[in-house]
Amino acid sequence: MSTRWSPAAWTGTIASRSARAAPATSSAVSPLMRSPMSSAAICAGVASPRITTAKTAVVWLSVRARRLARAAMASSSGEAVERDGAASGIGISGSPKLPRKIAFCQMGQRVAWLDWPFVSSYLWSVAPVAPATSRPCLAVVQYDGAQFVGWQRQRDGRTVQAEFEAVLERLMGRRTTAMGAGRTDTGVHALGQGVGFGASGRWGEDPDGLRRALNALLPRDVWVERVHPMQPGFNARQSALARRYRYVIGSDDAAHSPFRRPYEWALGRGLDQAALADAAAALVGEHDFRGLASAGQVKPHYRSRVALAEWAPRTDGAGVTFTIEADRFLHRMVRFLVGAMVDVALGRRPLSDLPRLLSATDNRAASPPAPPQGLYLVAVRYPPDLYAEA
Repeated sequence: MSTRWSPAAWTGTIASRSARAAPATSSAVSPLMRSPMSSAAICAGVASPRITTAKTAVVWLSVRARRLARAAMASSSGEAVERDGAASGIGISGSPKLPRKIAFCQMGQRVAWLDWPFVSSYLWSVAPVAPATSRPCLAVVQYDGAQFVGWQRQRDGRTVQAEFEAVLERLMGRRTTAMGAGRTDTGVHALGQGVGFGASGRWGEDPDGLRRALNALLPRDVWVERVHPMQPGFNARQSALARRYRYVIGSDDAAHSPFRRPYEWALGRGLDQAALADAAAALVGEHDFRGLASAGQVKPHYRSRVALAEWAPRTDGAGVTFTIEADRFLHRMVRFLVGAMVDVALGRRPLSDLPRLLSATDNRAASPPAPPQGLYLVAVRYPPDLYAEA
């Protein structure tokens, strides 16, 4: 049965951070297609909400907590506090207040509203959930993972999922969950992450308008390439037939440049191409990858079916890339595979070790995993009948 890739079939080889050209209709620029200098500048700054009063700390409170804080402020100063939560002389911005969510910035007795709502995990218990009538959608998302602690939402650290869901909540007017096809780790990039969510109202009928709205609100290191309306029952993770990853290694001395290091493994030395090819060939087929993945994973089984595993020279001659496609991946599996194959290519371990690692029940004999910054989630493949426009 024919299948469909999201994005469409990959045609290029990553050099330092190359990616496919952006659609002609898009005014946005992919975070992984900018020049090294501009990309480094983006990595150095994180977009944040603009606040009407300078030097204030951002705090999100429930209605009850706001009342308690207001009473405490009035008690400490002996002055009455306005019922709307704004102190005298501090204006409220023109953005409408969100129902059941109160935000204010406090410094001494000064209170000011945020110009746009910053969505925090502490609000999830009170924010309304997306209705069951919302239309399932798939967004093909690229992101520069250098400033993220991964895809999946966490209590501490900046994540792609939290950024994406914050924008969805602004557009949909309610909490909307975004599910990624792959849970990339800290520093890992994406050229074709599949993100599933429910679009309500007019957004469910206008995928291109939704894409433009998402790109207008997302930070500069996240970019939506396309939005597809999907059939009922679509699940970005469970519906995926295969995922494709690519790992980039720099073998020249310039790989240690601060403008290249966040986007590749700065190995700085050449590798035996024939040894890499032989090692990759041993991975094709169905194997138990417990010996080449993170320890402590509890799963019904640990087998993956690898359809593609190949090394290729980079188009700029600055190193090599490894591309792998499989029906499923264990945690850090690609990085463990790359680490083992590089050790084989450097003569640190024999090629005969790979079959032994593929039959191991733990990773104690594995090579150290390759660093995360060289890894890219390139594409996710879904059945074509799940696309509503197909």
